[in-house]
This record gives sequence, structure tokens and C-alpha cells, in this order.
Amino acid sequence: MRWENLTVDSEHSRADAALFGADAVVTRTFDTPEFRGITFHEIRARSIINRVPAVSRMSFQWTVNPYRGCSHACVYCFARKTHSYLDLDTGLGFDSQIVVKVNAPQLLHRQLGSRRWQGEHIAMGTNVDCYQRAEGRYRLMPGIIAALRDHANPFSILTKGTLILRDLELIRQAARVTDVGISVSVGFTDQELWRTVEPGTPAPERRLEVVRTFGDHGIGCAVLMAPVIPFLSDSPAQLRATVRAIAACGATSVTPLVLHLRPGAREWFMAWLGQHHPHLVARYERMYAEGSYAPKWYQRRITRQVHELAEEYGIGPTRADIPRRTGPPGPAGPPSSELPPAEPTQLSLL
Repeated sequence: MRWENLTVDSEHSRADAALFGADAVVTRTFDTPEFRGITFHEIRARSIINRVPAVSRMSFQWTVNPYRGCSHACVYCFARKTHSYLDLDTGLGFDSQIVVKVNAPQLLHRQLGSRRWQGEHIAMGTNVDCYQRAEGRYRLMPGIIAALRDHANPFSILTKGTLILRDLELIRQAARVTDVGISVSVGFTDQELWRTVEPGTPAPERRLEVVRTFGDHGIGCAVLMAPVIPFLSDSPAQLRATVRAIAACGATSVTPLVLHLRPGAREWFMAWLGQHHPHLVARYERMYAEGSYAPKWYQRRITRQVHELAEEYGIGPTRADIPRRTGPPGPAGPPSSELPPAEPTQLSLL
């Protein structure tokens, strides 16, 4: 991999590892049930605020990603390709070789304080989940949220992880001084499909409890209904069941997103499909013959159905990444330097 010659004692650090500082890369494994089979590569990043490429379809311009790779192991994850940039495998390697930017909170605090930074919106969880299992041990997000709070910088978080509830009070503090958007990803409620396609994530009903809990504490939470998986979670009955469950938890909005298969994710997903649903392989090859996205007619049909169901159940379609302030400006709470010391947190998936 790109940093294999970068160690604490190395005298010949490779100059091409521009993403990371050349002082240290520490590789660790932990023999505990929640981390068995996972390798963590601890690095010191040189920058933590990333500009989204202009060609991207995203509506935001800046992101923060404290991790690379994701133990959620979603077979469709579009971010798999990014692991190839580090000469890491985009299949099992993406699920089990996790890069941890251990200096992310301190680096973010410094960059937010720079005179060059204009206080623009920062999106998190848009590449890999910042509340994946690793966060239970490394606790990077409390410091990251505290830095954003201390600088009154608007931000949004998208997650499949229930561990975000640990940081609920910090998020409430931030929402008093800036615009904060919280979204949870729940593409379907089918238990059998969830266990095979998203094996490392909390169950859909537990994610919906996150939505309910945020609402109970005065923070509106949107649901990104993603992905809607053709021929597996897109029947009228399945769409209705999912939207009904989303409405029941008090979501402020639901936004559907049909499965897209970019290079890196496409190969891994199609291998999974051939193993679990071989009768669908030919249909997928036809549906995605023109590229990474399902045909426009299909996307429009799913969007229309979900929006109609959302209206029926009393929730409306809005953009999941739009930030919102949940209360009037007020005391921001203790600065990040006064946060309690990090302690490992075990994340239950069931």
C-alpha cells in the first residue's frame, strides 16, 4: 500500500503519500468480538476539510471524513473505489482495512480557525459512515462536533449508525449556535435483505429509533431512503412498508435514492447478486448497461411512488442534506478542550 514504508523509525519515508503526514502510520488489531477480523491503520492526516469535485452531483462543497473504509460492509457502497487509491482491496479490504485519521478533531479545529476558511457548510457521512464501529473505540466525532460548535460552523451528518446518540447533547449544543442537519439512511425494512446486503449495520428499526430519539429531543431528523434496490426492495408493498415505518418514527422528510453502481462497487455488488439472487443478474446487466445509474424512467417512478406515500402518511419530500437550526442561538457549552477523555465504546448492532 502507499504508506507501507512510513513508520515511526523510517529514515526513508515515501514522498508520494501526500494524503498523510510522514511521521507515523500505526497498524493495530483488537481481539474483541466487535473488531475481530478488522485492521486499523492509524495515520496523521495533513488536511481534514475536503473540497467536493466540481463534477460531483452533490449539493455541498466541503466534507470531513475521519475514516476510510467501512465496517458496515454494505455490498453496494459507492465509496469502495476510494480504497484502490491506497492500493487496498475494494471488496473485503474495504470492509476490514479501516484508515483512521487520529488527529482529525485537532486538525479540524485548526483549519476552522484559519482566516482563509469562510465558515461554509460541512457535510459528514457522505463517503463512509463516521459512526461506523471504529468510532466506538476512537471517539473522533465528539471532538469534531465540538470544533464545529466552537466555531459556529454549519454542518450535517448522514449515518446508518446508532452510535450518533452518544453525541446527542453535543449536537444539541451545536444546533443552538449554527445550522445543523441530521439524516439517517434507511433504504428498506426487510430483515432478510438487511442481513445480507448491509451485514455490519444496525437493524433498520434501530436506525429509525435514532430518528425518533432526535425528534423527542427537539432535533428534526430526515431519512434518506437509500438505496432502493431494484427487484429486491422496490415492490409497492415494500415501499409502502418502509415509508410507513419512516413516518411512524417522526421523520421530518423522506428522500428516495435508487441504487447506483459505480466502478469498484459494481463488481462487488454483482458478485453478491450472483451468489444470493442469480436469477436477477441478467436483469441488472440490462438495467445498468448504460452506466452507473438506473434508467431515468425507473428513478422517476420510484421517486413518484415514495413521494405519494410520504404525502399519504404525512411527511414531505425534501433534500436530506439541507441543514436546519433547531433552536435560537445560545451558550455553546464547554470548549472542545474540556471534553471528557476518550474511552472505548462498544457498539451493538442488533
